[in-house]
Amino acid sequence: MKAALNYLKKLYYKEKGGIIHIMRKKLISMLLAASLLVTFTTACSPSAAAPGGKESAPETSTQGDPGQDKSVSFTDSAGRTVEVPANITRIAASGTMAQIVLFPLAADQFVGLAGKWDPSAQEYLDPKYANLPVLGQFYGKGDLNLEEIAKADPQIIIDIGDTKPSIAEDMDGIMNQVGIPTVHIGATTETMPEAYRTLGKLLNKEAEAEVLAQYCEEVFKKTEDIMAKVGEDGKANLLYCLGENGLNVLAKGSYHAEILDQISNNAAVVSDVSSKGNGNPVDMEQIVLWDPDVIVFAPDSIYSTVSGEKTWQEIKSIKNGKYYEVPLGPYNWMGNPPSVNRYIGMIWLTQLLYPEQAQYDLYQETARYYKLFYHSDLTEEQYKALVANSVFK
Repeated sequence: MKAALNYLKKLYYKEKGGIIHIMRKKLISMLLAASLLVTFTTACSPSAAAPGGKESAPETSTQGDPGQDKSVSFTDSAGRTVEVPANITRIAASGTMAQIVLFPLAADQFVGLAGKWDPSAQEYLDPKYANLPVLGQFYGKGDLNLEEIAKADPQIIIDIGDTKPSIAEDMDGIMNQVGIPTVHIGATTETMPEAYRTLGKLLNKEAEAEVLAQYCEEVFKKTEDIMAKVGEDGKANLLYCLGENGLNVLAKGSYHAEILDQISNNAAVVSDVSSKGNGNPVDMEQIVLWDPDVIVFAPDSIYSTVSGEKTWQEIKSIKNGKYYEVPLGPYNWMGNPPSVNRYIGMIWLTQLLYPEQAQYDLYQETARYYKLFYHSDLTEEQYKALVANSVFK
């Protein structure tokens, strides 16, 4: 009954002006009615009293998890100590970055999605994951739907990513609004292995998390080794273009250009670096001045039309056919969000730019990644479609 009352309370939360208001009269009347019903049922139940008017001993239920209501203290990456369920079976992600990190470890514990999958996901994911309700996200679009979260009834909300200065306040704000334990786990490309190990402890999935942690360590270390062989002087001059006209760039030094800066000489040097996923807007004149050796275009940008654009033909990478499109499905391999999808991006980009040093079997590596992170058995035909515009012409 306690769980039912808590659910009713959550169900009637509404968001108004950033503050949660309870539909008091309706909720109180419903709770009162439920309480009276329980009292009446208990008084009239044959098992409520033993023959002769004496109370019988309470029955012990054999259904459910006896440890379901237990809680433990968890200290997150923001230094907050939060009481969380000892046995977590229902999870909500605070955003798409958390969703993509959690999916390989706890897809079957999701009660909803932070955001809809890209349509390409249908080809790789089990349909049961596509039909979950969309709960929205705290960061990015900022469309967190508190009513939908209350209906989905997660035991915990997990945020994963950059530990911003405001993160403790942000997490407390969500938790106070919805009344659900909310935790933050810091993660960058380099620290993702430890993030997985922390998640493994939190979710009682330490063995599964260790497999993912070791994969991330392996790919990051291999990328560092490749780049040590390439050396600073051997780095390709590269530009990452995105947007409808290809006139946005991921600037050197930005969070979203982390992998680009590691693997290449990022040509996009600007004075006011944007922290947004859509990068810095520039003009065609600037791109001509940078004149990179290689250009990679984000999915849904102008990769397919630049060969016929006179202004783009002035750039040597377009003239020489050294331009490519980042693979997409179900996520962009290089970002959006900038999360674990960037590990397969590291493999792809080092193989593309430095085949002598990288020497990957790209199909085998892609199939391995899709199995680990998307629970998908990638066929060779699917792989060829993924990289059709992304490897040497």
